[in-house]
Amino acid sequence: MRYDFEAEIWRSSGASGWFFATLPIEVAEGLRALHGPRAGFGSLRVRAHLAGVNWDTSVFPDARSGSFLLPLKAQVRERTGVTAGDRAAIRIDLAI
Repeated sequence: MRYDFEAEIWRSSGASGWFFATLPIEVAEGLRALHGPRAGFGSLRVRAHLAGVNWDTSVFPDARSGSFLLPLKAQVRERTGVTAGDRAAIRIDLAI
């Protein structure tokens, strides 16, 4: 299953300073519909696509937003030129 969406890139306030994109609620609802309760409690493997860069990762449930978070590691941010505050077109494909 493929999901295309736009999301703002943000940086966590924790010591690690990880960068994330929060998936839109409608994408999260689609993931939960496909995977049932498991999608609400655990991570889901995905292939992510951003500005011509593809990588394998997972999306993680986020109780605060009621959605899922897509982590953006430093290598991806450097290759794509995105940083906190940017809006980005993102695609995720669920790993089978």
